[in-house]
Amino acid sequence: MKICVVGSGYVGLVTGACLADFGNEVTGVDKIAAKVEQLKRGEIPIFEPGLDTLVRNNMTAGRLRFTTELGPAIEAARAVFIAVGTPPRPDGGADLRFIEEVAQAIGDHLNDYKAIITKSTVPTGTGAKIETIVAERSGGRDFAVVSNPEFLREGSAIDDFLHPERVVIGTRDPRALDIMLEIYAPLRVADVPFVATDVETAEMIKYASNGFLATKISFINEMAALCEAYGADVEQVARGMGLDSRIGPKFLHPGPGFGGSCFPKDTRAVAQIARERGLEFRIIEAVLAANEATKTRMLAKIEGALGGLEGKTVGVLGLSFKPDTDDIRESPALAIVGGLLAGGAAVRAYDPEAMAGFRRHYPGAAYCGGPYEAAEDADALVILTEWNQFRALELERLRALLRRPLIIDLRNLYQPAKMAAAGFRYVSVGRPDAVPEG
Repeated sequence: MKICVVGSGYVGLVTGACLADFGNEVTGVDKIAAKVEQLKRGEIPIFEPGLDTLVRNNMTAGRLRFTTELGPAIEAARAVFIAVGTPPRPDGGADLRFIEEVAQAIGDHLNDYKAIITKSTVPTGTGAKIETIVAERSGGRDFAVVSNPEFLREGSAIDDFLHPERVVIGTRDPRALDIMLEIYAPLRVADVPFVATDVETAEMIKYASNGFLATKISFINEMAALCEAYGADVEQVARGMGLDSRIGPKFLHPGPGFGGSCFPKDTRAVAQIARERGLEFRIIEAVLAANEATKTRMLAKIEGALGGLEGKTVGVLGLSFKPDTDDIRESPALAIVGGLLAGGAAVRAYDPEAMAGFRRHYPGAAYCGGPYEAAEDADALVILTEWNQFRALELERLRALLRRPLIIDLRNLYQPAKMAAAGFRYVSVGRPDAVPEG
């Protein structure tokens, strides 16, 4: 099937490459000419494991191409996926101007029946808005609007798309549903569950999913603070909770707070759409407040362990909001590194992928070539992101490099007793501090 994917950012690029891998003929459209030229050369503007190979393989096979020409791509397609950004407005709601621009273009170029599919995360009611815009611009031509929300995790997006836990399709038009089932035929063969519903419900499923996952993260981070106050171990608490099948173990990992392109934006947006209908989503409002408080508490934890920030040097490992991505959007590291610098500390940072983007926010930090360079002559080493390469550091080498043997692990990558035995004062999240004997 001929498919047009509008927007070649994170969601659009993964979607286009994976749909092409299903055997569809996909045209990716982006208005940024430099990005399109880069993609035509097989160069990927974002870091996502496996994406570069997937894109190049499907371009070579002739199933994936990129262009800045939106009109011809729409006219040639049977299905048009909208995967443009929905950045947050000052009030926390989603800014839909890019969605609306694409809807106008689709209306202008609607030459026969098409399924218009929203892949971007949008507030409930956006599908109806798209339908109104296209109908007004198309002169009464036939089409259907579909909501097909993405559930991609950065760092494992390819696997999430090719082997999803479910596919949600929202439409009231049986013809559009048939088109979607044809597009996703390989997943139907693999017995992936499909949730077929109306547009509004599909839109709400995405917000409900992300809101609930953010709630689990904030819950365990609040529980970590309670564990610290009573000398309990949050890791054992999380394990004891997670073995209950009604709760499950996922997203019960304490840390410096959630970040990224989805959870902060989507939780604010769902709180805003509730306010627009005269409601208060109290749990989500509390989740947002708890996440900000967690970042503040992590900075205070570092300052307390160091006995103040002024004049100290802090090594920082990890800047992206999670491992296996270069995405720093709303990363806890932004608030924490910013707080360290504002408090008078010098920062020596290392991240395998995110330093270029982070440097634009904080050029005053030093950016190092590896974890050991970041630790050199530092008063403490702070772990902010759980990259695998930070899980097996050479402890003797670290101790020799650090000015004092202090590790503040905000991802709980190590066992306190082991770190104390290696001669470190070890501070983590939701667990008692560990100190060397004697």
